[in-house]
This record gives sequence, structure tokens and C-alpha cells, in this order.
Amino acid sequence: MHWMLGHTLGEAYEQLVRLAPGTPLRSPGPRPVLRRCSVQAHPAQGAVEAFATIATGARVRAMAFRLERGDDQRWRCAAVELDGLGTAAAHRT
Repeated sequence: MHWMLGHTLGEAYEQLVRLAPGTPLRSPGPRPVLRRCSVQAHPAQGAVEAFATIATGARVRAMAFRLERGDDQRWRCAAVELDGLGTAAAHRT
């Protein structure tokens, strides 16, 4: 998780911290595989909203995320949600 600190903005790191204990992409079987990743929207200049589908064996999960480009021109994750878990995790605290 600490590696992600330099690649996230604000609440996104906290969202990842809340998701991590549940290890939602881990399973005792096969390793997760990225099946698809696509940009959904450009809500503002220097920002994109995207989604990915991740397969773990027969199970497919959905992940949505927002990337924002900083003044240093580096892209950082500003928000993340996994099958609705990002929102649910925020309401549990």
C-alpha cells in the first residue's frame, strides 16, 4: 500500500487502504488477470474516468477509477471503486 502513496491523490489512497484488508482481487485459485481497460469519460481537462474488468478464475470484477494529471504532468489516481466497494467502504468508517 505504501508504494501507492505517490501515485494517488487525497481520498483515493484512503479508499485503497479501506479496500486492502478484504483483498477483493485475491482468491486461492488463479491470479487476477486484466481483461479490459477503457476510458469512459473526460470530465475535465487533465482528468479521465476509466474502468477495468479483472478476472480471477471464473469470477469477473469491475473497477472504476479517475486519473488526474498534476502540474508535474504525472497521472495520479484520484478515486477508485471496486464493484461498489469504494462507496460502501467509505460509509462504514
